Amino acid sequence: MNEITSSIAFLKQQKWVDLSHSIYGGIPYFQSFQPMQEKTLVTVKAAGFFAKEYRLVTQYGTHIDAPIHFVEDRISVDQLAIKDFLLPLIVIHKEAAVAKNPDYSLTVADLENFEAEHGKIPAESFVAFASGWWKRWEEPEKFYNVDREGQAHTPGWSLEALKFLHEERQVTAIGHETLDTDSAVDCTKNGGLLGKLYWLSQDKFQVEVLSRLTELPAVGGAISLGVPKVKDAPGFNVRAFAIVPND
Repeated sequence: MNEITSSIAFLKQQKWVDLSHSIYGGIPYFQSFQPMQEKTLVTVKAAGFFAKEYRLVTQYGTHIDAPIHFVEDRISVDQLAIKDFLLPLIVIHKEAAVAKNPDYSLTVADLENFEAEHGKIPAESFVAFASGWWKRWEEPEKFYNVDREGQAHTPGWSLEALKFLHEERQVTAIGHETLDTDSAVDCTKNGGLLGKLYWLSQDKFQVEVLSRLTELPAVGGAISLGVPKVKDAPGFNVRAFAIVPND
């Protein structure tokens, strides 16, 4: 048994956590788009095999955003380096803060406090913001969390925190449980998704609408992404999962 096969055997003994939501027409989605549609084309009884047709936007459910999603003439999904679909996983747990303040924006101070406890965030890692927001998934109104004036209240990353992760720590990718990188209030205040634009402008990718981050340790795990190779796609639904120590 060589090192690769022995490593696989070791990983199989660890805890595997599915970080993707199942997708269907009734899930929360970005309101400029449309829900997924599906229809049965043939059945086993009628044709000897079963096939369906799905119609969905590229940013739907748990999905990856490639740089071209926000910046013209940049890298698309099929051009992302496949070695970056398996990365060390760092999880910033801020569930308690978000429970008190749904407009919470993750700060540089949060990252520095994390490092004081867990050590320096490694380069070429995947950093995930665990807000606990995924637990609202089955109740779309709570997931959107829009007030009577039409303002959504959802957590996100501060622009300064994203700059820190890119410029000071050389992180490869980020992820979160909400539909957007920025908090909804910051998006309104800034007139757009400045954090998201900044991150993708660095030719880096992100994964949105992750699930079950609250179940993961802060350090010591890995994230793996199953990403379709769709030519020139700005993003696509993905199967994301974590492998963490089986303590």
